[in-house]
Amino acid sequence: MEEPEKLDRIVEARMKLKARFEEKMALTPSLADEKPKGSGNTNRHGMPALPIGQTITHKWPVLDLGYHPDIPLSKWRLTIDGAVENPMKFSWKDFMDLPQTKDTSDFHCVTTWSKFDMHWKGVSLLDLAALVHPKATATHVMCYGYDTYSTNLSLEEVLKPDVLLVHTFDGQPLAREHGGPCRMITPQLYAWKGSKWIKRIEFLTADKPGFWEDRGYSNTAYPWRNDRYSE
Repeated sequence: MEEPEKLDRIVEARMKLKARFEEKMALTPSLADEKPKGSGNTNRHGMPALPIGQTITHKWPVLDLGYHPDIPLSKWRLTIDGAVENPMKFSWKDFMDLPQTKDTSDFHCVTTWSKFDMHWKGVSLLDLAALVHPKATATHVMCYGYDTYSTNLSLEEVLKPDVLLVHTFDGQPLAREHGGPCRMITPQLYAWKGSKWIKRIEFLTADKPGFWEDRGYSNTAYPWRNDRYSE
């Protein structure tokens, strides 16, 4: 397929998918909460820049399960499957040949620190979903890392334009300790919802908990509601 035609098809599928979930996206708490909890200037989504219970840091602390997998780019693969019409597996070259997105967003960790204005480059989850065509029955995804980690998200969260699979931070390849060569970021949720060392995204027809959700963390993880742990 010629590149312009390929891009046109991605854009068309992306817009159809976005329209399908746009109403649900607009109603999510990080966009529609009438009484968000936090302080500081308003961010681009209309929420206070610093969510309740958070402290600004200029460092980038390293938090994980204690294992930093070393994945050579020649062996890295991303599988997207489950409740989709067109399951796919990407090599690193396949992944880098996709449309690339640059974005600047904030990072909110459940352990109470926030880092502002982080500069990313990667592939939009919306673009990846447009390629695999989620079935009408799909409602959630489960993301899996090379470190055995897993975490779940609803489609109205994962298809937001600032949810990316990033490979570059501040113009440099993403460091291994931060999930390199590739990790997910979820700027409108606590950061544990973004799997490091990501290797698989499974589309689901029903929700199920991931690693931390199974251990008492919130299923929804909204920073502006102090939504850290399940009740």
